[in-house]
Amino acid sequence: MTTQDPAATESHPEPLDLADQELVRDPFTAYAPIRERERMVRGHVQGVDPMWVATRHDDIRMIMSDPGFTIDATSVPGAPVAHRTEQTWQARGMYAGYEDYLRAGIFDSDGSDHRRLRGLVTAAFSPGRVAALRPRIKEIATHLLDRLPDHAENGVVDLIEHFARPLPITVICELIAVPEADRDRWRERSATLAAGTCGDELGDALAGMVADAHDLVDLHAAHPGDDLISELLAPHHRDRLSTDELVALITNLVVAGHITTVNLIANSTEVLLAHPDQLALLREDPALAPYAVDELMRFCGPVVRALPRYATRDTVVGGTPVCAGEAVLPIVSAANRDPAAFTDPDRLDLGRTRRSRETHLGFGHGAHRCLGAHLAQEEAAIALTALFDRAPGLRLATCPERLNRGNNPVNWHLKELPVRLRAE
Repeated sequence: MTTQDPAATESHPEPLDLADQELVRDPFTAYAPIRERERMVRGHVQGVDPMWVATRHDDIRMIMSDPGFTIDATSVPGAPVAHRTEQTWQARGMYAGYEDYLRAGIFDSDGSDHRRLRGLVTAAFSPGRVAALRPRIKEIATHLLDRLPDHAENGVVDLIEHFARPLPITVICELIAVPEADRDRWRERSATLAAGTCGDELGDALAGMVADAHDLVDLHAAHPGDDLISELLAPHHRDRLSTDELVALITNLVVAGHITTVNLIANSTEVLLAHPDQLALLREDPALAPYAVDELMRFCGPVVRALPRYATRDTVVGGTPVCAGEAVLPIVSAANRDPAAFTDPDRLDLGRTRRSRETHLGFGHGAHRCLGAHLAQEEAAIALTALFDRAPGLRLATCPERLNRGNNPVNWHLKELPVRLRAE
């Protein structure tokens, strides 16, 4: 990162460039000196007004739970932009007219609207409902692992394309009863949206998914079944949910409902291969898996930063005055390595949460905590346990330094994960 002369920047420091390549390549390490130097700094993203950047665990936890901060900028007088999520997607290539589906989404609403939308679907992702899905998730994982050798070329297979990505998208498609014949199209479009692509490729994928979601609503309205969409179309729900809100909900669940899990499985596999002592613990004690996933989400979770929060009133964060209308951007990857919150935070310790109350922010906190957190944890635990059980000789097919993480400052993820299934 470019360093500034302290004398020249003492009174007006240059805002932190959130697209700086050091921050993108390794946010866990690169944000550390920023976090330790100052509780709150100014930062900017190209095309978006400067905002406050929070990097400490306690500050971010407070921001995420304080009703004085909101995600919906349109509800905050004096907010610097109309809608940051909309602006970001437009910059990436979203076609005009699709912003309404973002505004109608559960992830960008607050207050009573958010409680209404979340309340409609919370039961589908409860610990009990997720536990009931466990046998089916194991079946899907087993089927994908059975087919892995068929995809290998010269002994090498891309674990993301053939395992980490199809597992969660298949689970989501079953939850909302996407017809089997249409699932390849849903998988392709969701993969495009998850990959951080831009331009017409992204615009086409989003437009196609919205169209498919409308068709899915029509299908379940005409032929209801035992699935989440049919439940939301039932008379006791229908007057609480508009068609646009339902389509937005489907789109958001499909995209956000699998991106984190895909990247968590891939990141975790790479990290476990680099920490054979911890991998040995997981292999020796499969009951460690839920705690292991929690620690992996903290240590190498894909969420670099959460959605910005807008102050609805003048307030103070970490000793820094924040005026009404100003945005605060939570850097989750920095908070999850905060030594004030975690003992020896840069050490991978799969038994950490089994022994302590240290809590990561990889799934968020407060009213907007990830709706599908239980499902993501279950899928990752099953995937990792099954993978390392089936392939005890699993190893990277390239050196870690050559792995391609792309250029996404929001999600820390691998674009592919070439592995050999057997030791040679």
